Amino acid sequence: MFLALLELRAARGRFLLMGSVVVLVAALVGIVSGFTTGLGDDTISALRRLPASQFVFSSDARSDQFARSLLDERTAAAWRKDADTDMTPLGVSITRGTTNRGAEVDLAAFGVEPESFLSPSVTQGDDLADASADSIVMSAGLADEGVRVGDTLVIDRLGIKLHVIGLTERSGYGHVPAAYVPLRTWQRIRFSAPGSQASAATEIPDQFSALALRTPAKVSTADLDERHSTTTLTKEKAYEAAPGYTGERVTMNSIQVFLYLIAPLVVGAFFAVWTVQRQPELALLRALGASRRRLLAHTVLQAALVVVLGTVAGAVLAGAVGLLVGEQVPFSLPATTLAVTMCTVAAVGLAGTALTLRRVTAADPLTMLGANR
Repeated sequence: MFLALLELRAARGRFLLMGSVVVLVAALVGIVSGFTTGLGDDTISALRRLPASQFVFSSDARSDQFARSLLDERTAAAWRKDADTDMTPLGVSITRGTTNRGAEVDLAAFGVEPESFLSPSVTQGDDLADASADSIVMSAGLADEGVRVGDTLVIDRLGIKLHVIGLTERSGYGHVPAAYVPLRTWQRIRFSAPGSQASAATEIPDQFSALALRTPAKVSTADLDERHSTTTLTKEKAYEAAPGYTGERVTMNSIQVFLYLIAPLVVGAFFAVWTVQRQPELALLRALGASRRRLLAHTVLQAALVVVLGTVAGAVLAGAVGLLVGEQVPFSLPATTLAVTMCTVAAVGLAGTALTLRRVTAADPLTMLGANR
């Protein structure tokens, strides 16, 4: 150990350079992980917070189901009769509005039955339970954009006026802050033609995007789907129905995988060169009686110090970036995610040193005893 530390001190320029590379790789992996989590939260956090285990869509919607699927009350009644579980309609659509104070916002309107288990709890103001049909409960994301409890929000092109009565926790859908309205109001937003000012019940279809099941059905959902021409997805599988979620996950995860592949190659290349340069010293140590196991421990210790210290510094840098960007961009890096990511970086970095171990054990003591003369 003393010799390993002595070499680190003697060649500190080289090890600092290598450590800097590890810091940058670890920080980049952490930052990418933060953006992956943040983008995911910004896309599906509203779905993740819904107290549902499964969603039922129309069978003709094979992708982007929340936007393309439409079910009616007849299908809902049939499902309630056969599934024997608690369920409620859910409508989801993205729209745009302007408040009476001039704030223009995009919002993901979630249509729910005010008395159902999907009705959101509020952190400020009133909930939808006893509110009028033109009420809306907004997430904290809309509050950041200038919407306040008590404002009037007018849906663009439709002229539908909604009164903001409450504030709930931060949630988003498709990178748009979520807001919750009574299902009948959502149907007006979803099916009204621009400029029609439609309000009569006969003018609005009694349809919705999906049925949300609080607990799994007590019978086979495959049989129910075949019987009622529907498609049932688990809550986690339904995340893929959110716009852009699958593509973003594939892209960001691919970047992370390539960084995990780069780390061992960079670390391995450095220590391979370092081992070649130290061949005379390693041969001398073998000639003085050092065992192969001791030389291996010597090399692994040096690699561990460089990789672990570099990874820790990279974690600090990634966390600092998260604090710097704040809520300006979708970035989320919980401590557990950061710890798992950095442990993976350290593990693959140390794995790269395995490329150099054969040369360490192959050091020939005869080299220092004049065998080549």
